[in-house]
Amino acid sequence: MANKKVRVKVPASTANLGPGFDTLGMALNLYAWIEMGAADHTHIELYGDQMQGIPTDKNNLIYEVAQMVFDKAGVSCPELYIAMYSDIPLTRGLGSSASAIVGGLAAANALIGSPFDNDALFQMATSLEKHPDNVGASLFGGLVVAFWDGERAEHIRLEPSDRLEALVAIPDFQLATEKARGVLPQQLSMKDAVFNVGHSSVLVAALASGRLDMISRAMKDALHQPYRAALIPGMETILRDASDHGALGAALSGAGPTLLALVDSESAGKAGLERFLLETLGQENISAATLWLKPDREGTQVITGFNESSTLFEYIQGEVRA
Repeated sequence: MANKKVRVKVPASTANLGPGFDTLGMALNLYAWIEMGAADHTHIELYGDQMQGIPTDKNNLIYEVAQMVFDKAGVSCPELYIAMYSDIPLTRGLGSSASAIVGGLAAANALIGSPFDNDALFQMATSLEKHPDNVGASLFGGLVVAFWDGERAEHIRLEPSDRLEALVAIPDFQLATEKARGVLPQQLSMKDAVFNVGHSSVLVAALASGRLDMISRAMKDALHQPYRAALIPGMETILRDASDHGALGAALSGAGPTLLALVDSESAGKAGLERFLLETLGQENISAATLWLKPDREGTQVITGFNESSTLFEYIQGEVRA
């Protein structure tokens, strides 16, 4: 092993941003931290309220993706010590599985001396996640526009505007990605396909050029959000009316149920927008937590050479939201 232990910091992500289904993602400054090292026997420690129900044996996703890296590199490391803390809520549409996949790949790669570059990690992550938007955002940071043809993923990273901010409303219930995908139609009309191509193209252009004024018109979607609205009461109202309450635009974050509003950080209407989201969900008897987030620009960060006498949780004190 090139390193005795490594630590990685991985950002959350929001995907789709409305019309960019499976192709557009943005990293957010909400994080998961992973520590990994070789061990005599596999031992997995999980910290934080978001870790409930996650396996602590070799069925753990991070362990599994680490072994994928070792196998690809021709290295044997069957026993691992893994510690993880995450502020990213599970199955809420903020890229929790993508952060675990990217973090596990990056940690395992660093542990054995980084034989794979970020593109190779991106290919592995996409093949596991089956779409490149969340994993690309978590790995590279910023805004990522990407596609995957089933064999290879390609991406372009955009730098978010300094004025771009995100308000997320996280309902107090989980929504499995499989269920959210299960309500989508197998076929779409040409009209809806052209609608999404046009809106997604203009949205990317608006984000790339800093034209925040175009986001509300470009962030509309006909491909997935109309079909998922029934799974999240209040969503239709929020997507329709958020711009009237100070949002640049609103979307379902990933597969949901989290709802995302993009906001100009200089806006004077932040409090009113937050109140609108909570009251709209409250009228449907849905309690939710809100977070004000900024785009993460760094992507996954690998830390080596730290004081190994400190635990992961001690190391990240002062950064976590708990």
